[in-house]
Amino acid sequence: MATLEISGLRKRFGALEILKGIDISLEKGGFLVLVGPSGCGKSTLLNTIAGLESVSAGEIRIGERVVNDLHPSQRDIAMVFQSYALYPNMSVGENIAFGMEMRKVPKPERDKAVAAVAKTLQIEHLLKRRPGQLSGGQRQRVAMGRALVRQPSIFLFDEPLSNLDAKLRVDMRIEIKRLHQTTGATIVYVTHDQIEAMTLATKIAVLKDGELQQVGTPAEIYNRPNNLFVADFMGSPAMNLLEGAIERADGQACVRLERRDQAPILAPAPASADANGLREGAKVIFGIRPEAVNDSDSLDRNAKSVVRFEAPVEIVEPAGADTFVVIRVAGREMTARMRADTQVRVGQTYPFALNLDKALLFDPQTTRRI
Repeated sequence: MATLEISGLRKRFGALEILKGIDISLEKGGFLVLVGPSGCGKSTLLNTIAGLESVSAGEIRIGERVVNDLHPSQRDIAMVFQSYALYPNMSVGENIAFGMEMRKVPKPERDKAVAAVAKTLQIEHLLKRRPGQLSGGQRQRVAMGRALVRQPSIFLFDEPLSNLDAKLRVDMRIEIKRLHQTTGATIVYVTHDQIEAMTLATKIAVLKDGELQQVGTPAEIYNRPNNLFVADFMGSPAMNLLEGAIERADGQACVRLERRDQAPILAPAPASADANGLREGAKVIFGIRPEAVNDSDSLDRNAKSVVRFEAPVEIVEPAGADTFVVIRVAGREMTARMRADTQVRVGQTYPFALNLDKALLFDPQTTRRI
């Protein structure tokens, strides 16, 4: 049975509907990441699970209980806030133990629980310090410890890493991943950072304007996006999305990608698409990830469908482990993810190859994947 079940959830503020019929389930021990641009409703959704916002319609079930009308303290959840929300006049140990103290848990039991959580989070040496004496990463660990010590059914994280610098974000992301693996906790996590979503989640829910765009594993979201929004939002760099048209060549459906001052690219329709049902001349959006755009030496040797072409290089971006090369196809920029040692320069006409096994087609009218 799912630990968390959300059915037909709607949230209105007056005439403004913020959440528009959300349906999500999360199994015990799962890690659900709610992701989307600012203002999409992900924090509001988290707050309805926590009980900090009321529900306009629909149902939230935690375990076997419908919790719509339950006070936050009765929902068996623990929340980690973006701002840490630590008591500055208490030590780290007292902050972690505070909730148990309010519930009249005996002191020996509190001390044992605090010691166990501090060991898990590697903050045993900080227990006597005050929050003002800690770094941002250490404060976040203390906030996590205060939640962990309660052993709730579900942990809720509201953009917990957004106040940290880039390196510390990566370090804390690893810590949260390790925490989930070692404790088997059930977690709902809000972020606008799709890299965090991809690396942490067992299940991702992508929201836009209060509507659920897709729910799936990180691999499903990345490789089989339901629509253009998910395709464009998930991935860094973003998926290349190019305007094309269906053309028949020797009875085979192809995608024609026009190029200024160069011959068009005629690419066999990818196996993922039901292109045979498309009429000649039908407009499509051709989608392909940067890592599926390479030179012949770097192309996946197992690729079954490949198209090769030459194009002048507009931009070269060395990025350590990779080199990103920007060319122009169908009036749009196309980014290729190349090896770090690729010898390519701006203005050079360079041979490229597309791995069509990784390509997708979208309907430009409905924006849905074909």
